[in-house]
Amino acid sequence: MVLATWWGWGDFASIALAVALAFFFGYLLSMIPLLRAGTALGAAIGIALVADTLSITTMEIVDNAVLLLWPGAMDAGLGDLLFWGSLAIALAVAWGPTFLVNRALIARGKGHAHAHGAHGHGHAG
Repeated sequence: MVLATWWGWGDFASIALAVALAFFFGYLLSMIPLLRAGTALGAAIGIALVADTLSITTMEIVDNAVLLLWPGAMDAGLGDLLFWGSLAIALAVAWGPTFLVNRALIARGKGHAHAHGAHGHGHAG
């Protein structure tokens, strides 16, 4: 959102960029320890996709819904408290459902439990 706001992009483009970057960096951050542990690139990509897709999707849906529903949040500029406050609160609100999704996945040996098992920190299910 920061970059798109800085560049003066509209709501749809801002959300598209935020979602694309969330998935890119989410997958990348999951792949780094896998690659360092010697996992082949193709396998690391597959593990990251399985481990993070539902989690990132949940976070992005809730986060962006809060920003879209918050009056004026999408129109606020980088110098506005509304921009930073709504962004922080949207992320905090999205954390709850995302935590529950991750907890349910881990309890079933999926999500990050699968990723940790792939680089020797637990049992992959």
